[in-house]
Amino acid sequence: MRVLSGIQPSGKLHIGNFFGAMRQHLQLQAEHDSFYFIADYHALTSNPQPDEIAGHTLGVAMDYIALGLDTEKTVFWRQSDVPEVTELTWLLSCVTPMGLLQRCTSFKDKVSQGLSPNHGLFAYPVLQAADILIYNSELVPVGADQKQHIEVTRDIAIRFNNAYGEVFAVPKEHIIESVAIVPGVDGRKMSKSYGNTIEIFEPEKSVNKKIMKIVTDSTPVEDPKDPDKCNVFALLRLVASPEESGEWENKYRNGSMGYGEAKKRLAELMLDYFKPFRQKRTELENNINYVKEVLASGAERAKAVAGETLEKARQAVGLRK
Repeated sequence: MRVLSGIQPSGKLHIGNFFGAMRQHLQLQAEHDSFYFIADYHALTSNPQPDEIAGHTLGVAMDYIALGLDTEKTVFWRQSDVPEVTELTWLLSCVTPMGLLQRCTSFKDKVSQGLSPNHGLFAYPVLQAADILIYNSELVPVGADQKQHIEVTRDIAIRFNNAYGEVFAVPKEHIIESVAIVPGVDGRKMSKSYGNTIEIFEPEKSVNKKIMKIVTDSTPVEDPKDPDKCNVFALLRLVASPEESGEWENKYRNGSMGYGEAKKRLAELMLDYFKPFRQKRTELENNINYVKEVLASGAERAKAVAGETLEKARQAVGLRK
């Protein structure tokens, strides 16, 4: 079954990206025909500097490869290397009702966070639909909060098919029930826009420093604490074994344990968890040409699929008769 997902190169990837999506992507590639892309067209909606988007794109590629992406089995490419997706976006735009886009909560959320309400941001779901449909994607792994994105894609595909014939397979979402809501150091959801992240390959000293600054409540050391309301414990159970997580849960509930003790252990576990991947990441930094070759090869494989789908859509609407 073909699985597709994309990630924006909007900055250095953090542990929220990993535990929220990347880990599932890497697991799914073993069992499915996986298509993963770096969504640099999508990143343009926030008007990044040109050198930033280029650098972040390579950074995302190195992170995925270092963390275990199978570059032989999985199709992995930069979105803009397959421009066919932008033409399909226009074809889909012509069957997409304004009301459908106006109901999308992601646009409202991003504007409320301070992003300029440009047309690209508003029409983002149509490009996203083109990403999914042009590769004949069957499953799209998302968290429950992103389900609307797939519903919009399904709606657009059905409208196109009703108007022009059965051109697109209607995809299904793959809701990641176990997706982790990863808190940032300030207690809000970890996000680059909040400036509260811990990067996956951040220098060790910086990781330690950030973890020691994680926001906690003022419960005295000797009193019991609720692990389910603690940002430190929420992160700790992501990287600790089930047995150790249980031990820490008991420590919280029994009292006589300070948050500083938990933070110290969290820092050790976090660094140990990603340590096996750090050497590979360093090797890739010293071999950028290899990273570019992986993306170029992936783009050629993606273009072969995208070209066939786009041609079918062109013929259906009457551009090729």
